[in-house]
Amino acid sequence: MTSRWVIHLPVTAADLMRARILARTAARVLMRFSARVEPGGVTVSAEDQQDVRHWVFCDRLLPEGRGRCVLAVDHTSRCRPRPPR
Repeated sequence: MTSRWVIHLPVTAADLMRARILARTAARVLMRFSARVEPGGVTVSAEDQQDVRHWVFCDRLLPEGRGRCVLAVDHTSRCRPRPPR
């Protein structure tokens, strides 16, 4: 029996930047509703090239067991950990 189910929710945006912003926003909102969202796994793709995925969150592993980075994949500042749930 399957213990976990993954939700695939097709949502369109005008371009890659807007798609990433929308995906980040949706993931953060769903996390507030106790949904088991794995932000590091969130990707976006062009509608006609769904096999080419673009990461949304940085998700780098931080030193000293501080978790993973919560910032956008292309951030230029220092990585920041996710707050504990």
